[in-house]
Amino acid sequence: MSAAATGSSASCRFAHYFVVCGLDTETGLEPDDGPGEGFEQSPIRRSFKSKVLVHYPENTDRNPFNKDAVNMLCMPRGLSFHTQADKLDPQFHSFTIAFDDGTRSYGFVHTFYEKVTSPQINTAMQTLYQMHHVEHHSPSSASSPSTSSASSPSTSSMDSLASSLDESDAESLAGVSGCLGCVGSFDPARDTLYVSKALCLITPLPFLQASRHFLAQLHQAVTSETAPPLPLESYIHNILYEVPLPPPGRSLRFHGVQGPILCQRPGPGELPLGEYPLGDAFSLLGVENMVKLLTCALLETQVLLYSQDYQRLMTVAEGISTLLFPFQWQHIYLPIVSTPLHHLLDAPVPFLMGIQRRDGAQRSSLHLPHEANLCFVDIDNHCVEAPEDLPPFPDKTELIQDISEVLLQFGIPPQGGGTTKLITTSPASPRLSSLVLEDLMEDRRNGNLGGEELAVLERLQALAKRCGGGKISDGGKMLGHVFEEEEEELKAAKLNIQLREVFAVRFAAMFGRYEEFVIHSALDLDSWLSNREGTISFDKSSFLSAQPAAHLQFFSRFLETSMFSSFVDGKVISRWADREPLQQLFDSRLERERLYDGGDGESCSCPYRKCTALFESAQAIEHRLLKADHTAIHPHLLDMRIGQGRHHPGYFPKLQAEVLSQAQNTNKWSGRVTASRRSEPRRTTDHSGVDNELRQKHTFVRKTLRHSKLLNTSPQVVTETHREFVDGLLSECRLKTKRMLMERMGKESAELGQGEANITGLQENTLIHGLCDLLERTWGHGLQIKQGKSALWSHLLHYQAAQGKTEAPAESPGSNGSEQKTFDDGTLLLRRSLIQDMRFIQTMSDGLSDVGQARAWIHLALEKKMLSQHLKELLSNQELLRQLYKPYAFLLYEEEREQFLFHLLSLNTVDYLCFTRVFTSICIPYRVVIVPMKKLSIAMATVNPWVCVSGEMGDSGVRQIPKNTQEVFFQCKNLGRLSTLQLGQENSGLLAKCLIDCVMVYNEITGHIYKFPCGRWLGKGVGDGSLERVLIGQLVSPGAEEDAGKLTGTPPELASPSQSVRTVLGSLGSRSRMLSVEVQEDMREAANNLVKHFHKPEQEKGNLTVLLCGEGGLVLSLEKFLLHGFRSTRLFQRNVFVWDFVEKAVVSMETADQMGDLHGSTLTKSPPCDSLCRYVTAINASPRNIGKEGKFQLFVCLGIRDRLLSRWLPLLAECPLTARTYEDGALLRDRAAVHSLSRILHTLNEFTITLEMALVKGVDI
Repeated sequence: MSAAATGSSASCRFAHYFVVCGLDTETGLEPDDGPGEGFEQSPIRRSFKSKVLVHYPENTDRNPFNKDAVNMLCMPRGLSFHTQADKLDPQFHSFTIAFDDGTRSYGFVHTFYEKVTSPQINTAMQTLYQMHHVEHHSPSSASSPSTSSASSPSTSSMDSLASSLDESDAESLAGVSGCLGCVGSFDPARDTLYVSKALCLITPLPFLQASRHFLAQLHQAVTSETAPPLPLESYIHNILYEVPLPPPGRSLRFHGVQGPILCQRPGPGELPLGEYPLGDAFSLLGVENMVKLLTCALLETQVLLYSQDYQRLMTVAEGISTLLFPFQWQHIYLPIVSTPLHHLLDAPVPFLMGIQRRDGAQRSSLHLPHEANLCFVDIDNHCVEAPEDLPPFPDKTELIQDISEVLLQFGIPPQGGGTTKLITTSPASPRLSSLVLEDLMEDRRNGNLGGEELAVLERLQALAKRCGGGKISDGGKMLGHVFEEEEEELKAAKLNIQLREVFAVRFAAMFGRYEEFVIHSALDLDSWLSNREGTISFDKSSFLSAQPAAHLQFFSRFLETSMFSSFVDGKVISRWADREPLQQLFDSRLERERLYDGGDGESCSCPYRKCTALFESAQAIEHRLLKADHTAIHPHLLDMRIGQGRHHPGYFPKLQAEVLSQAQNTNKWSGRVTASRRSEPRRTTDHSGVDNELRQKHTFVRKTLRHSKLLNTSPQVVTETHREFVDGLLSECRLKTKRMLMERMGKESAELGQGEANITGLQENTLIHGLCDLLERTWGHGLQIKQGKSALWSHLLHYQAAQGKTEAPAESPGSNGSEQKTFDDGTLLLRRSLIQDMRFIQTMSDGLSDVGQARAWIHLALEKKMLSQHLKELLSNQELLRQLYKPYAFLLYEEEREQFLFHLLSLNTVDYLCFTRVFTSICIPYRVVIVPMKKLSIAMATVNPWVCVSGEMGDSGVRQIPKNTQEVFFQCKNLGRLSTLQLGQENSGLLAKCLIDCVMVYNEITGHIYKFPCGRWLGKGVGDGSLERVLIGQLVSPGAEEDAGKLTGTPPELASPSQSVRTVLGSLGSRSRMLSVEVQEDMREAANNLVKHFHKPEQEKGNLTVLLCGEGGLVLSLEKFLLHGFRSTRLFQRNVFVWDFVEKAVVSMETADQMGDLHGSTLTKSPPCDSLCRYVTAINASPRNIGKEGKFQLFVCLGIRDRLLSRWLPLLAECPLTARTYEDGALLRDRAAVHSLSRILHTLNEFTITLEMALVKGVDI
């Protein structure tokens, strides 16, 4: 068969490659100088470089052989030497290699120890040991071993010196008496040297059990005293070229050296093949830890596995990967990271990697640059350290209960911490126990057994008959052990599929209606790919609005992950190409569940559903494992040269390359199977090629980092890899800042009626969390000196220490390190420096970790619009950067660093309150400045004003302004976003009145400025006589911006009605010109804003007080309505106030009721009339001097709160006083207008309105 044919048919074979790794006697011993390899260790305990000795075939087209990667993964710690005094038990582990197209191959490695026969290797080891002994046990060395190793000179060149020793040096070394019997000692006269060798089988699918059995049988044949029936080449050739993949939904039996081996493959409607024992993973870590680990993987945190056993690393990693169905891990996936690849721990991207625990190593000894968003899994100690703010998995309690029930059925404790072996709770199945005998009987019928094998078969049959009772022989025990092992494998397979079904059903419940939220906007694939970054493919807001509140934190973060984006992209691409297999399987399962449920259109957030198909899913796999559907051709004699392949017990033979490099055309059956398998794809050639091309385009869009590059350890490729990380960070920063701007500015669309399904607050917090994670990963790239877990906070601490050496100590907490800026009105604004913000974060709470402090600092800088500027200042210390970071670190690339800061600078165009709303329990310093009208500012000297500031989270209490000043400074618990301010005075002094322009409130920490417009008098005998006013605030701008005092890019909130508005309302001439249409439109708009407020999700609701009392609010609109069409000013005082009319109307009603002068009318006897009089009386009786405007505002607020305002308005319209007060064309005398307004106000009765204490304080109703 030609090489081309070999490559094209390799995809349908059971195995791709057979590899042997070990010691190359021609090159000799080469030290493996990796981190942690100290020369203080005895040479017998050191690691040396291994080589790929042989591999067959030479190459395949679709899966090219990567010699360096396979060697590194087969023997991650290199060669290991032992003596006869050490344990020489063989070890098994596996690995995976991902290709650039996203496919994977699996490697299964059987490592054993082989006696060293090379005199050169024995001599070299003896020389190294003698040099080590002289160095560490000479009289000049310190007495204790620890002191000796610490004080001894460097021995980095000791191995190279061994080859240059002259004869006299060798004689002197030979005279040193060895430490006989010591651990790590080696004396060739009494010790036998053994070296590790690895047999590896690389397969396209994870056939864990079959590959393990094949390699174990191969090794047993090598160690056996008797030669195997056939040369080893026959068995290797058979599995490489003659054993096909099992057909989907079928099982296949093939033959190893010592017996039959069974493998199976799931059918089209079943979950993909996953043979890694989930029971072992759950047994090691426990159910709760595994769910926590799965949550970390779903949210794409960095996951680092840590264990002394390589197979445990693979078991946990592959277990988590299979449980992700229908999603797939999109980032770096290296369950086994050997020492040369440890630089990948610097990778500033999500990863799932595993490193081996060195003998005696502790968690604290690891240098991990990324820990802020790292999930560290110590498998051996059954511990999972998750990131601090990890949200819980939806319905976590019920899920853990379901998993625990499954585990208990198989005898595994849910709490974990146990062994990695399944606990057998029932005797071996007789049907399974007969499988081996059944295979042998079939072999005998086929004539494949010789005389010796027939004798063995007869003995096995006799043993099987005697196994029922009494004593059994050693052979019977061995046979029973085989049966028990097979039974455990069946149990493991059944447990695997049942655990996976539990999670698959859970994901089906969580995303059962995901297709309804996929947005198909592109006309063809090319246009979709060209606009991928700007295209929204999933309606996240609508999806989140349909989820339970308790699950929102998890879902909001999961929807931002690459695995979910890739999943949705696959659904979009399925319009033009075939669906991905996993997605097709998931969709078919969803469709089947909908049919079972009757096809009802229930919400996607269905309640928790238990998995009910556990028995059916396990039954299918049990059927395939108990009875083989197909049998591969048996190994047979090959056309080999006589005299080669001779059996030497204990030594793996040198294989004949001629018979293993390609398939031999000696098997017609195998050729027919291969041909039929090859012909299958041709039936869909017309469109599958197009599909593959389209999918390949999409793959290159999604995956920019080639996996094969990660496994290349050459310095040039390592540099290129980290350069790609740098470009990836810059691209991610650009996309994240763009998304944050779009999300924040999209808040305006919510105000236009599109916000019913918008959860901007939650999504905003998720995006800011993603920004914090990005900054941590950026600052962790190439970091070599770190304090604590946060890379960013560590850099800040180093910068703070460096600045402390050059700057003078702080003079005062309010002014140190701050820049000053003055507004046009003369008020002063402070710009807090980077160091000052750090000091505040360090003192605001003792309970924050390093990661928490870093995130608090980012939130504060983002809210202040100083994030880019602070980071630029931090990076200005070039000397510190070079000290902290490796040369390939992102922060040392000047051009990329400047672009990174530029993208962050774009966030200054919008307002964030992320610090204020997250850190709610801290104490904040506030400064309040009263700004009088400039012409009358001298009047402030005779007024003793006071203020009370209120916000989302409380109020400051009354704060007295010191005499002869216009400002007050105080500290109180964080008030959140400020909404109202009560301004009053004590009415003492000669001129106890002043005209207030506005009140400014400064948050000294965040730099936010709130302006509370007033434009009215404060004092008796002027204006409405108010001694206290409630002002509505407006966020002007963070203090650090150059355009402070101007409105920012986000829509401003409405403030208190300005002086110009009050002037219009107070002028009768202007009042007569007010158009009734405009007044009614303003009234409808104010009511509509209130309705929209209550229909928004809780996270998106704005300030209700602003909608009620602010400019354009309900109070001002109703005031315009009631002022429309006044006759004259003769009935009242010079200034007109609506409250005067309301008071007169109530007095008129009460007087008419007392005198019985209503001619039989029942007006005053109705409950609305009683309530109107009672409320007006209570407002007038209030001890607060809030003036007439304040009283009317309180009247409207109480009426709308208690659902009475819509019934009071007709009473005022029917009052006899109204006809004398209003002109004929007044709105209050227009029955249709009054009825329309009453209906509008009545629609607000369905909402529960809660008023701020600042509005209703002092009124007992």
